[in-house]
Amino acid sequence: IEIYSLHVDCKVTSRFAHTVITSKIVNRANESREATFEVELPKTAFITNFSMSIDGKVYPGIIKEKASAQKEYDTAVSRGQSAGLVKITDRKLEQFHVSVSIAAASKVTFELTYEELLKRRLGKFNLLMKVQPKQLVKHFEINVHIFEPQGIRFLETDSTFMTNELSEALTKVQSETKAHILFKPTVEQQKINPELDGTLLNGDFVVRYDVKRGATAGDIQIVNGYFVHYFAPHEMPVFPKNVIFVIDRSGSMAGRKIEQTRDALLKILQDLRPEDHFSFITFSSKVAEWESSLLQATAENVEIAASLVQTLSAAGGTDINGALLTAVSVLDKAERLPDRSVSMIILLTDGQPTFGEVNVGVIQENVQKAINGKYALFCLGFGFDVSYKFLEKMALSNGGIARRIYENADAALQLQGFYQEVATPILMKIEMQYPENAVEGLTKNNFKLFFEGSEIIVSGKLSNELDLLPVEIKAQSHASDLTLKEEAKVEEKEQIFQNQSYIFGNFIERLWAYLTIQQLLEKSISAPEEDQKTLEARALELSLRYSFVTPLTSMVVTKPDDNQQAELANKPSEAG
Repeated sequence: IEIYSLHVDCKVTSRFAHTVITSKIVNRANESREATFEVELPKTAFITNFSMSIDGKVYPGIIKEKASAQKEYDTAVSRGQSAGLVKITDRKLEQFHVSVSIAAASKVTFELTYEELLKRRLGKFNLLMKVQPKQLVKHFEINVHIFEPQGIRFLETDSTFMTNELSEALTKVQSETKAHILFKPTVEQQKINPELDGTLLNGDFVVRYDVKRGATAGDIQIVNGYFVHYFAPHEMPVFPKNVIFVIDRSGSMAGRKIEQTRDALLKILQDLRPEDHFSFITFSSKVAEWESSLLQATAENVEIAASLVQTLSAAGGTDINGALLTAVSVLDKAERLPDRSVSMIILLTDGQPTFGEVNVGVIQENVQKAINGKYALFCLGFGFDVSYKFLEKMALSNGGIARRIYENADAALQLQGFYQEVATPILMKIEMQYPENAVEGLTKNNFKLFFEGSEIIVSGKLSNELDLLPVEIKAQSHASDLTLKEEAKVEEKEQIFQNQSYIFGNFIERLWAYLTIQQLLEKSISAPEEDQKTLEARALELSLRYSFVTPLTSMVVTKPDDNQQAELANKPSEAG
């Protein structure tokens, strides 16, 4: 079985990435063989299309409502056919895997398309492509086109497998608003050494970039009646933080996990700003407060905290309820905190609640009642014994986010990286306002906090015949209350994308659908049960209309066997 061509073709238009992976395989044996197509794609992406063509006949994947696809599939399974096509492989990726039997001398072409909205983290957009052909490929290429009307501020590529020879196969061409990256190694360049057939191509290929930002009220782009508004202010004073670290030191954290937690906390302590206030609560079956109040992050206090962190050891049960309620009461009682400051609780746990209140529904209620919208709660779940669903719901209900920390060598870096993302709040209570009669289907436009290095994105549909789209942003900065205003001339904005040949015409509409589906699904996690149904129904309708494989849809892939065997591609979720 020979992969004679493998192309990764990616077009990024104003942060929205559309990637097509095409693999062409020939069976050089004189009997039929299995041809396999295996690609890893970012978890944040939605698959939108898949097809196999075998000797000229095309077998397309068809996207259906998950429940009905599952029903058809279960019937197939009872006839002894195989399992799902997509599974999570690591903290950033999921894997799509399909194999099909092809006759001697036959050819098959696999084609997979997925889309995602690139998210700005720590001042950069990351476009990640996983490269793993597992054999030398005659025609191999990665082809990336980027078009950012705001202008490209910087652009770099990075790879885990690059050698001097391979880097000769990489070209980058960049203008004010466009970039083209081509990586096209010959078979000789792909070899680990000239005598052997092993391939060097195994790992990540990453494009990182950021855009230029001029206008204070962000940047508005419009195509075919849909708009997107990007807002990422910079060089603003940072709010002082009042942060409480709530650290699980129950028995299951013993060993490597508690070591990595110590390493990360020591680094995080160094990153606190002198005007921040902080405290620690550690918990197992007992909840221990380091200090009964928050301390200012002076060099001396940070040093005392560091020596405490170094003695952290793990034993006992898990009282998540008691620990979080203690954290809330420390913030409630805190005095002498800076007037304009941001209060947050960061919980790190690796297990289920086993001590004190153990009913997760009751814990969620208790915590939400206690926090009552005053503080943001971030939940980090260490490893796979946590109930991620519980942590995610608790964080989303309290203005924060949840993240899974994968148990591998870089766990301390994952913890630190998360902290860096929330370390510099520069705006709070952000309201993005648009004229009500002019805009429909607006995505989320109120945000509790904005962190330096991230980006707010709002999208919607313009009602007809609008010449001007006025926007107004209200927010609180550390120094003052802000009101920023901007007017977008609709026709002028539409013009920008008119003559760009490689843009798929309705990309802002697809971006709007992608963002809306993501937000509906996120909202349904923390919504009361009766609202969940409505939110999911709307997300399902959009997933089907725009053909996205989301947690509510499945792609049915039918193979050319005697019994028309069907397989399902589902979107795996972090909550499992």
